[in-house]
Amino acid sequence: MPMLGLGTWQNDDPDACATSVQTALEAGYRHVDTAQAYGNEAAVGDGLAAADVDREDVFLATKVWTSNLSHDAVLDSVGDSLDDLGVDAVDVLYVHWPSGDYDAEGTLAAFDELYERGKIRNVGVSNFEPHHVEEAMDVLDAPLFANQVEMHPFLPQRELRAHAAEYDYELVAYSPLARGEVFESDVLTDVADDHGVSAAQVSLAWLREKGVTAIPKATGRDHIVDNLSSSSLALSDEAVARIDDVERTDRRIDPSFGPDAWD
Repeated sequence: MPMLGLGTWQNDDPDACATSVQTALEAGYRHVDTAQAYGNEAAVGDGLAAADVDREDVFLATKVWTSNLSHDAVLDSVGDSLDDLGVDAVDVLYVHWPSGDYDAEGTLAAFDELYERGKIRNVGVSNFEPHHVEEAMDVLDAPLFANQVEMHPFLPQRELRAHAAEYDYELVAYSPLARGEVFESDVLTDVADDHGVSAAQVSLAWLREKGVTAIPKATGRDHIVDNLSSSSLALSDEAVARIDDVERTDRRIDPSFGPDAWD
């Protein structure tokens, strides 16, 4: 999986979404992330088709929404997702949240079936806590590839990072810029000034230093290119330590069925 991808959450204008996907791919991105709940799979597919990049060079991800997590609904809705995306298979399919109609055995049996049929190349989960991950691993026949979670310097996910290392799966960070708060942080902006880059690049480079793939959303070319430039940014050990010392655990995405409701 490429260490940087394009997130498309809230990119729901069809033309703008398709253009941003095409722009990102032609600028050098090779990972695009969407979801049924975003309502833009068709637009993402249009951007993928328009880009002068081979489909097999792109790591494409989507997610199954909570209302489609019964066994049969997974199969039916993923068929619709593939049609909308205009592809035969996605590179990873995520359970969007362990909520709603999610039932580990029924839901993941459908994921296994799609994996065996070659419709999905990897099985992923999203917003899973360690015990959810372990349950999924016990139920799945296919290997569990990744867990996509909110992660940024204000939510460093130390427990999940340790768990991912122990159980050998990837972590993917959504909202890696903390919905813009990185630009308001003295620590992040000072580190950015020291390196002559943007605070966005610093946050994305910090995630890469932690072995985590980031999927920042961006629509305009300038932001798309600026985020991509983080791929060549090497933070000093001192800079990483300064960011580590922020010591906060603030969620930006916390719906009523999210992790706080699981405690």
